[in-house]
Amino acid sequence: MGGDITANKYDIAATKNAILSACVKLFIEKGYNNTTMVDILTTAGVSAGSFHNIFRTKDGVLLDLTQFMFTNQFNIAEIFLGENTDLLMVYALETAIQLAISELNENIRQIYIEAYTYSKSLAFINRKTAEKLSVIFKNTMPGYTEADFYEIEIGTSGMMRSFMIKKCDMYFTLERKIKRFLSMSLTIFCVTESIRDNIINAILQQDIRKIADSVIQKLFAELSMHYDFTLPEIRKMNNK
Repeated sequence: MGGDITANKYDIAATKNAILSACVKLFIEKGYNNTTMVDILTTAGVSAGSFHNIFRTKDGVLLDLTQFMFTNQFNIAEIFLGENTDLLMVYALETAIQLAISELNENIRQIYIEAYTYSKSLAFINRKTAEKLSVIFKNTMPGYTEADFYEIEIGTSGMMRSFMIKKCDMYFTLERKIKRFLSMSLTIFCVTESIRDNIINAILQQDIRKIADSVIQKLFAELSMHYDFTLPEIRKMNNK
């Protein structure tokens, strides 16, 4: 009987991995909104019953994907800025990269928006981001606890989602979007006007589109390795 239990556990794990790999591949290639349950079941080679027993809905896959994408996102900014960089700059570049990525690739935009919408993935984002915020802004907001930053993050994550949903146009350019978001968020975190202006100017001097494109390529490569699938012609999927 012990062998049967082990086999069952293995089957469940294998099925879950197959579903995750199929979903992530499809979300990137077709977009979250255009991926149907038929697409998922066909690509994963699993039954509807198996899918619903593990994830129930398409949104259920988002939690795993969100955890992977967001856990190390601050590290990406640190890599581009180098070591011993001001944490305020890390925050500014990380958020600017998110906004830029959502403009360069529509399918990634959909994943981000859904991640900021689905309750379980949003709870993860709020919790992980609050931990980072409590470190980054401890000097500008002394006395604030991690619980305080968690409550603030609930609001700023709503700002991020709204800015991602609104696509850039000839009037609301990417540069204006980044400037407006950083001006609002850094003000919320009690960063003084002079420092705030210096940070925003430094970010806008970066080639944020080039940086975001590099991050997309790195993200796709890491997703492909983590979920064990191949993405054909990754660069052509970028909407430029």
